[in-house]
Parts: sequence; C-alpha cells; structure tokens
Amino acid sequence: MASRATTRDVPVLVVSSAASSERRVNPSWTISQLKAKLESVTGIPPSAQALTLRLPGSPQGTSISAENEHLTKLELWSLPPYAEIHVASTDPASSTIIPPSSSVPKYEMPVETYSSLPDTVLAYKKSHHIGRFDPHAPDSKQKKVADLWTEIDAAEIIVGARCVLSPSTTRRGTIAYVGLIPEIPGIGPWVGVKLDEPVGKNDGSVAGQRYFDCDPQYGVFVRPERVDVGNWKELGLGEDDDDLDEI
Repeated sequence: MASRATTRDVPVLVVSSAASSERRVNPSWTISQLKAKLESVTGIPPSAQALTLRLPGSPQGTSISAENEHLTKLELWSLPPYAEIHVASTDPASSTIIPPSSSVPKYEMPVETYSSLPDTVLAYKKSHHIGRFDPHAPDSKQKKVADLWTEIDAAEIIVGARCVLSPSTTRRGTIAYVGLIPEIPGIGPWVGVKLDEPVGKNDGSVAGQRYFDCDPQYGVFVRPERVDVGNWKELGLGEDDDDLDEI
C-alpha cells in the first residue's frame, strides 16, 4: 500500500480578549475542530467564535471561515510558524464566561526583559528574520513569486493540460486556471483544476469570485508543486490503477 504524507503541527499564537498563548495547530484539522479546541483556551463557544489569521509581519488579517466549516480544512490557509489566530466573540453574552481583564491583577513584563528572553515569539522572529527583522523582505517575496512562475513554466502547467494531484495517483483532472487568487492567503500563483470525480472543494470559485466553471466539488486550487502534468487518462469503472490503494 502506498504511504501517505503526514501533516506536522504548526506553532501559532492564539489571541483573545482574555489572554494570549502559544498553541500547536495541525493544518489537517477542519475549522470546526479548531474551534472546538479553542473553546477551552478562550472560553468562547465554537458557535460564537470569529477567527482571524494574521501572518508574521503583516498588519492585515484574513478571516478563517467557510460555508461548511465541518469539511473545510485549515490547509487552505497559509499557516507559517508563529502566525497569530485572533479569536473574537460574536455573542456579547459569552464574554461573561471569563472575568474582565480589568478585574484581574496583571503582571506586565518590561519590554527590555521580554526582548532579552531566548524562547519567545520575538526571539524566533529575530533569529529567522521575519517581518520587520527581515532586511530583504520585499526581495524575498519577489523571488518566491518568480520561483513559482519558473516552476510552472518548467512543468508545462498550462490551461487545458491533463494532470494528477500528488501525492495521489487517482485525483486526476484538467487544468482550468493558472494565476493569482487574491481571495486565498499567500503570495504567488495558484493552479485551478477541474477534477474528473467529485473529490474537490469548490465549483471553480473562491469567496464569490469565479475563476473557471465546473460542478460543485469538482474544483480545487493547489500550489504548482502538487501538479504533475502528463497523459493522465480518466479512470473509468472497472479500470485499475497500479498504485490505487482505495476503492
């Protein structure tokens, strides 16, 4: 049986009106699973949670939400180490679960002391040159985008080409879009694929913006490295694939 890739946990900073703490999140979780775990951290019920993702060094936030949060996985969003997940309550009554911060004695660490500690988010950003500590931030982003386009050209990823999405050998389809998608967090181009089977995540649109046409669950957007272009035939009933490990 073919081996399956595993998704590693990512350290993030969970921020709410009551407190902030470092937690580990797995991109394979659904939004509903994440909210259930955040309830014990923030005291806010999952049904009243509004989640916002803020990337290191970026003042802008991206909403973590979907029409079907039971099926939508966090891997749709970019989750670099020590990104911030802000949790707000949409229900004023839920704020009574945790006492107001003004009524709780609070210790405030001096900035100089915090800056000198070795195992903090600030220290991680400094050592890895993230955000304001990256002297070449604009150049790095431009290089990453250029590398993605080079990868697309080298792999002959073009609209109309047949492909398979790694690591599977059965998720096959036809490339229907290559380009930027502002509605998805992250920089650089994405590849939209119209799948042969209803094993996708959308109908060719993202957040109301349409990029290609297909039936619901037949569309998916992935990064170029997951697209393998070739003469991939459509699998019909009764046909076997050498690496097929599911029926």
